[in-house]
Amino acid sequence: MQTIKGASAHLALAPTRKFLQSDAGSHPSHSILFPICKRVSLLWSSGNRRSKMQQGVAKTAAAAASTFENGKNASYLTDPAELIKSVETFIFDCDGVIWKGDTLIDGVPKTLELLRSLGKRLVFVTNNSTKSRKQYGKKFETLGLTISEEEIFASSFAAAAYLKSIQFPLEKKVYVIGEVGIQKELEQAGISYLGGPEDGDKKIDLKPGQLMEHDHSVGAVVVGFDRYINYYKIQYATLCLRENPGCLFIATNCDAVTHLTDAQEWAGGGSMVGAVKGSTKKEPLVVGKPSTFMMDYLSKKFQIEKSQICMVGDRLDTDILFGQNGGCKTLLVLSGVTTLETLQSPENTIQPHFWAHQLSDLLSAQKLANV
Repeated sequence: MQTIKGASAHLALAPTRKFLQSDAGSHPSHSILFPICKRVSLLWSSGNRRSKMQQGVAKTAAAAASTFENGKNASYLTDPAELIKSVETFIFDCDGVIWKGDTLIDGVPKTLELLRSLGKRLVFVTNNSTKSRKQYGKKFETLGLTISEEEIFASSFAAAAYLKSIQFPLEKKVYVIGEVGIQKELEQAGISYLGGPEDGDKKIDLKPGQLMEHDHSVGAVVVGFDRYINYYKIQYATLCLRENPGCLFIATNCDAVTHLTDAQEWAGGGSMVGAVKGSTKKEPLVVGKPSTFMMDYLSKKFQIEKSQICMVGDRLDTDILFGQNGGCKTLLVLSGVTTLETLQSPENTIQPHFWAHQLSDLLSAQKLANV
């Protein structure tokens, strides 16, 4: 597995100019654009010193280290208090953990209130790129939850943050297969873009001799969940990636399914990414889970050690793997995609530290708040 080590505060991943002037999707010497769909990780060296609070939490975590050993079959979370005391930050997936579609999962408000009362930092990470952080803030508010924009990290934000981290040239543009969430985050980052919902109604007249033109200043194609994907978008992205030297192929996530409603699962962003992979024969750089890009970003932003984080999610191959790749403790909840049968299947190779029925199982640690 390839990793990138020794990065500076500016993420010295590769010289930007050289990188953008070569075909990073096909040349093996360019380690930036590697197939994270195959679990390749981006690593920052944190170099951050522990605070006094972190040191105290670390002692608790060390005492419970044998309980939290990776690689063992997951057991039911019988002692939530021990887990809560061993970490200082909880990272939550949203779909399937906090809500399903537009419906809040039972017990979530009280659980979040309990964790805050115990001094825990809460962060919400989602692979859904259809909204910006500000838009997600409004969704939380609609559901009756008070969450600040600084506590929300969507894959739409991750795509823009990654481009900024490699100093994406100002004269270059991004072609978007996705929705307004990606556009708003790119705009916030000062990055020019085209495509997105505006291309949703465009069609191609395949008459004899038809030639489709494209913008040669496009330096990156970002693909996220897109309910309005069409042949025009796929062809435009294909031309950019094939014909624009050094054009980056970035995916917000490769999720197979998503929760658009609470009635059933729907085809996820991975189906859109797969279409472009198929036409270009290139692997994308994935910035959402299970890539560690967002984990590294959060660790640096909040100056916390990853061992003091618990990742809570409903998917094994994204949420739990995201936590494991980042060196965090992991808690699987069965309120979303994964069933107990899937978790305990001999074919499943991804085991969290613990599993619970839903987030509110943590409420049995209520006695901690009264100590």
